Amino acid sequence: MRMPTLFLSHGAPPLVDDPTWVAQLQTLAADLPRPKAILVASAHWESAPLMLGATESVPLVYDFGGFAQRYYEVQYRAPGAPALAASVRALMPDHRTVAQTDRGLDHGAYVPLTVMYPDADIPVLQMSLPTLEPDDLLDLGRRLAPLRDEGVLIIGSGFTTHGLPFLRDWRPDATAPGWSREFDAWAAEALARGAVDELADFRDRAPGMPYAHPTIEHFAPMFLTLGASQDPAQAPSQPIDGFWMGLAKRSFLVG
Repeated sequence: MRMPTLFLSHGAPPLVDDPTWVAQLQTLAADLPRPKAILVASAHWESAPLMLGATESVPLVYDFGGFAQRYYEVQYRAPGAPALAASVRALMPDHRTVAQTDRGLDHGAYVPLTVMYPDADIPVLQMSLPTLEPDDLLDLGRRLAPLRDEGVLIIGSGFTTHGLPFLRDWRPDATAPGWSREFDAWAAEALARGAVDELADFRDRAPGMPYAHPTIEHFAPMFLTLGASQDPAQAPSQPIDGFWMGLAKRSFLVG
């Protein structure tokens, strides 16, 4: 069965304490076919050339600071996916170097997975973002798309808005700033129209910039997801929307 491909707004470690968001992610996972393996690219791992993470035991990378100690004690002992790593390498062109590392899953990968697949019984492989350029990520997604026919769930993990320097209210239920609401509404409408070119030009076209994305690594994984879809211009399902700490947690899936 061909798996869909996802873009997830992944949230910080306290996501797991938000009952609404947890319920949304659990429902999303329950509505998907069960994946044979998961390939995830997170905003928190930028590295060129393309790098693949640990494939034997898969540790966690606690790549955050300032949270309660219990968030640094979370475990997620998912199996490694060496066969998936080999498939990714085989799909890359001969001139593209693919490096292998023992890096574990960062919070952009494991935090949503602890909610969606809490039994940690699905093999997981994390890959780096080798570029942040939308066109290049669309192409990378197209190359990875055949994995979906092998039961692989491809996830681009970022955040629909990520203007952390401009937040003033850090409560989970904080009112979203205007720049976050405006950017989110623009992205939702552009996705609904399949306007990939407009989305790729978000730095110049989207309202709320540059506040919504003072750096662009949290929006970039969207283009990997769109590239891996059957048709990047199709309207995706957007099962998760709303805000968390004022940031847009919109997530979508495409067939």
